[in-house]
Amino acid sequence: MPQVPQTFDALAVRTWCGLALQALGRARAEIDAINVYPVADGDTGTNLYLTVESAATAVEAVFAGHDAMGAVGGPSDAASAGPGRPTLADAVQAMAHGALIGARGNSGTILAQLLRGMAQVLAADSETAHTDGQGLRLALRHAADSAREAVAHPVEGTVLTVASAAADAATGAEDGCGAVARAAYEGACAALAATPGQLAVLRRAGVVDAGGRGLVAVLAALVQTFTGEAPGASEAVVRACVDDEAGAGRPDAGECGDGPPAEGGPAFEVIYLLEADDAAVGRLRSRLDGLGESLVVVGGDGLWNVHVHVDDAGAAVEAGVEAGRPYRIRITHFAAGDVHTGGAGRPPREPAQRAVVAVVPGEGLAGLYTEAGATTVLARAGEPPVSGELVDAVRRAHAREVVLLPNDAELRHTAAAAAEQARTEGVRVALIPTRSAVQGIAALAVHEPERRFDEDVVAMTSAAGATRYAEVAVAERQSWTMAGICQAGDVLGLIEDDVAVIGSDVTETAEIILDRMLAAGGEMVTLVLGDEAPESIAAHLESRVRESYLAVDTVVYRGGRQGPLLLIGVE
Repeated sequence: MPQVPQTFDALAVRTWCGLALQALGRARAEIDAINVYPVADGDTGTNLYLTVESAATAVEAVFAGHDAMGAVGGPSDAASAGPGRPTLADAVQAMAHGALIGARGNSGTILAQLLRGMAQVLAADSETAHTDGQGLRLALRHAADSAREAVAHPVEGTVLTVASAAADAATGAEDGCGAVARAAYEGACAALAATPGQLAVLRRAGVVDAGGRGLVAVLAALVQTFTGEAPGASEAVVRACVDDEAGAGRPDAGECGDGPPAEGGPAFEVIYLLEADDAAVGRLRSRLDGLGESLVVVGGDGLWNVHVHVDDAGAAVEAGVEAGRPYRIRITHFAAGDVHTGGAGRPPREPAQRAVVAVVPGEGLAGLYTEAGATTVLARAGEPPVSGELVDAVRRAHAREVVLLPNDAELRHTAAAAAEQARTEGVRVALIPTRSAVQGIAALAVHEPERRFDEDVVAMTSAAGATRYAEVAVAERQSWTMAGICQAGDVLGLIEDDVAVIGSDVTETAEIILDRMLAAGGEMVTLVLGDEAPESIAAHLESRVRESYLAVDTVVYRGGRQGPLLLIGVE
C-alpha cells in the first residue's frame, strides 16, 4: 500500500483535490442523469466537476509557485512546509478560492462554500493546529453549518442534508483523519439514501439527490486520501439508495433531466462573481431573495459567488452592480432550446455553420472579440479558465465548426483537452495555438466563415503566426529572468514570453520593446492598454511609430482589467 498522510497537510489537500476530480469525472454522467432538483436541467454532475477542477487547478498553481521559489532560493513560508512545498494554509486557501471563482450551478456553489468552511478551520491561526482527526471533525462541522447559512431557504433532502449528516457522523468517530473521513462518508451515504423520502420530486423520479451524490463522491476521495483505499461500496451504496428507498426505478425523459422546469418556475439562472463588502452583500441577499429563488451567496473577504433563479435576469445583475462590481456574469435561460426544454416548447435552434471561441484577458477585449462575432471566455490575471469552461463556450457558440483561440501559451493543453471533448460531442474543432490576444486579433481579422473550413483555419493560423507579440508588466516578486534578476515592482518588457528588458518606467520600457520589435520590420502595430497603464502611453507610442517608422500603422484598443499593463502586436 502506498504511503498515505496521517495528518491534514498541503500534500493531503493536493491529493484530495486530484482524487475528488477523478471521482466526479467517473460519476459525472450518472449525476447529470439524476438531476431533478431544484431544476431538472441535467448538469449537476458537470457543475460539480468544473467546481472541483477549478479548486484543483488553484492548488496545483500554489505548488508550482513554491517550486519556482525554491528554484531561485526563496525562503519557504514555514519550516513545516519544506523547500518548494506550501503550508496547509496556503493549500486550503487556494482550494477554497479556486472553488469559489469556478463554482457552477446551485450544487457547485454550495460545494464551494463547504470547501471554504473547511479551509477556515484548517487554516486558522491558533495555538492548536487543526491537522489531526479532531481538526477534520471541526472542519466538517463548520463546513456544513456555513453552507446552510449561505442558502437563503435551506431544504432537507439536498446536499445540505448530506453535509450535515457527514459532520454529525464524524463527531463520534475515532481519532485519526482516516477514521473521521470514513465515518463522514458512511454518514453521508446513509443520508443520501434517505433523500427520496424527504423530497417528493426525488421520490417521484426514483432518484437520490444529485448534489448529495456528488458530495458522497468527494468524501469518498477524502477517505482514499487518508487510507490509500477507495470505499469499495460507494457505487453499490448509491444504486441501492435509488432502488430501495425510491422504488420507482429510473425516471423517464418526461419526469427527469430532460423535462422542462416546473410550471411557474423562474426563467433564468444568474451567476456572477462579486467584489463587495459584507454590508452590501447583506442588502443584496435581501433584494435577490425578493426577486427569485434558489438563492445561494457564498464567499467572504470581499469576494463572493452569487447564484439565483429569477424571471428578471437584468434586475439580478443590476442588484449586483449596486452592491459592488459583478463580473464573470453567466445567464442561462431555462426555456432555451437545450436540455431545459426537452422538446416541449419551440424547436431547437439550428446550429450555425462556423464560430470562433476565444480566451481573452480583459473585459475590453471581450467586447472587441464579441463585436467581431466570437464567443469569449474571460480570463482574469492569475485565474486561467479550465477546460470545462472552454467546452461550455463551444456549446454556447452552437456551431458545427469551431475555431478555438486560447491566446495564451499556458493554455495549450487546457484548450487541447477542451477541443477533444467537443469533438466527442460532434463538433468539428480546429485549435490555433495563439499565444497572445494580439495574435488572436490578427487571426480574427482574416476570418471568413463563408470559405471552406480548412482554408479559413490556414488563413487564420498564418495571420497569427505572422504576428510577433510582447507585453509590459510589473514584477510581483524577485526572480531570475533572461535579462537578469528582477525585483518586485520592476517594470518588465517581455518579447514572445521571454523577459527582454528590466526597467523602472512603463512608457520608457514599452518604447524600448517596440523599437526592438520594429527593427525586424512590420506593417501594423497593435496596442492593447490595461486599466493600470499610464494615460499618455498610447499617444507617446503612436507618435514614436509615426515619426520613426514610415508606412507602419498603429491601432489602439482598451483591454480593461487585463493582467499586463500593455500588450503589443507587430504584423
